[in-house]
Amino acid sequence: MQPTTAVIAEDEPILRAQLKAKLARMWPELSIVADVGDGEAALEAIDEHRPQLAFLDIQMPEMSGVEVARSLAANRDIRCHVVFVTAFDQYAVEAFDANAVDYLLKPYTDERLLAAVNRLKERLALQPAPVQDLDALVAQLSAQLKPNTQRLNWIKASVGNQLRLIPVGDVLFFQSDEKYTLVATRELDALIRTPIRDILDGLDGEAFWQIHRSVIVNARAIESVSRDFRGQASVKIKGRPENLAVSRPFSHLFKQM
Repeated sequence: MQPTTAVIAEDEPILRAQLKAKLARMWPELSIVADVGDGEAALEAIDEHRPQLAFLDIQMPEMSGVEVARSLAANRDIRCHVVFVTAFDQYAVEAFDANAVDYLLKPYTDERLLAAVNRLKERLALQPAPVQDLDALVAQLSAQLKPNTQRLNWIKASVGNQLRLIPVGDVLFFQSDEKYTLVATRELDALIRTPIRDILDGLDGEAFWQIHRSVIVNARAIESVSRDFRGQASVKIKGRPENLAVSRPFSHLFKQM
């Protein structure tokens, strides 16, 4: 019988080590195949190892636990039971309960962790194991945890000594570095200080696709998708010279291309 496998994603190293140690004591048969400190690394580890379980902190750099769950829900090739580790309040906990999702509310006790372990064992022992409705959970959490998020219609950007209002529909792609985010259109490039994850929250997910932790593209602006000898995908944008790399956690978006 194959051992149950899990990935742990927690940005606090001490908390990550504590959870790993406690799971080793309470569930010796569980194999922790990876423990990572951010959401993108979590997606890469899940894609590589295909574990049965993923313990996801919600508040992480690069991608939140909710964004990781959103990506998992969109990738039907991966079936991974998510356990959220969260410090959020009762409203979020109600969302977990409503969608039958396991969670650990920080700071959790050994007794609470043991209860979660026993519940997970029971669920995994069922044949077939129940499938989480991550689509419904992500929608409910997004509504509750970001109640003031509004759809972006314009991007305010400084171009030279002018303040420009760029319609979101004109943006071909967003690309960020440590300090700035590039807003690329057919006519101009502009730099803004808004983090790319904040931009993503205000975009229509059907029209704009995140293809890398630092890149969001307008799906209508994609001219072609190519792959190198390693299978690494990249996107060519209409009217632009760039080839934008697609990181592995987002490669499922172009599986049929």
